[in-house]
Amino acid sequence: MLQLNQIHKIFNEGTPDEKIALDQIHLTLNKGDFVTVIGSNGAGKSTLMNMISGVMTPDIGTVLIDGENVTSISEYKRAQYIGRVFQDPMAGTAPSMTIEENLAMAYSRNKTRTLRKGVTKSRREYFREVLATLHLGLENRLNAKVGLLSGGERQALSLLMATFTEPSILLLDEHTAALDPARAELITQLTKEIVGQYQLTTLMVTHNMQQALDLGNRLIMMDKGQIILEVDESEKANLSIEQLLSEFQRIRGVKMASDRALLS
Repeated sequence: MLQLNQIHKIFNEGTPDEKIALDQIHLTLNKGDFVTVIGSNGAGKSTLMNMISGVMTPDIGTVLIDGENVTSISEYKRAQYIGRVFQDPMAGTAPSMTIEENLAMAYSRNKTRTLRKGVTKSRREYFREVLATLHLGLENRLNAKVGLLSGGERQALSLLMATFTEPSILLLDEHTAALDPARAELITQLTKEIVGQYQLTTLMVTHNMQQALDLGNRLIMMDKGQIILEVDESEKANLSIEQLLSEFQRIRGVKMASDRALLS
């Protein structure tokens, strides 16, 4: 599970550029929760993800994963608990290394490091098995350089690498935004299947409001560093994009012409 207690973060404090990035955030994800996050640019979504993963530390507040206070633990050490997939298909993998080498590196993320060979025969067979679940033929290209894969293939590989060790928390940071519609739909479907199969506790940031409604059992909306709306499973099942926009307008007292105003 994930628990954020009173998370507060200010950028450029005491200067004309001061900005409250996160404002007293309280959020709890129980085991198996799949929470989608929406909000305009600058709402604090990426800062929230960076706070959980250890890229940033809060000025105030604590981050707990599986009951352990990880607030002061470095990103590198926190990686044993967390899988993360970024928006850029070029991130999250080593392009000069092979598919097999990338998988071996990810496989060792939450295991004790040893001097034994990274890829054994049995491990290679396991890699083939898990790659086959992507239905992209990558199981037959273990020695291909990851840099030669298409954007969709790399993002599918990134998703697999982030999840096949079954992390305590999975962070999906607009992981379909840079893909064409067909590849985005493929990765969305893979996400649904993998998260469901392993019952991964997941937080997914997206600018696609329909995707935010279709995936997961909970939804939160952020604005100006705050969580301004939380929607549980029973409410989410009956929500529409129009209702979400109407709720945003009601809370913030603003009038918007379309969903683009919220997402831009």
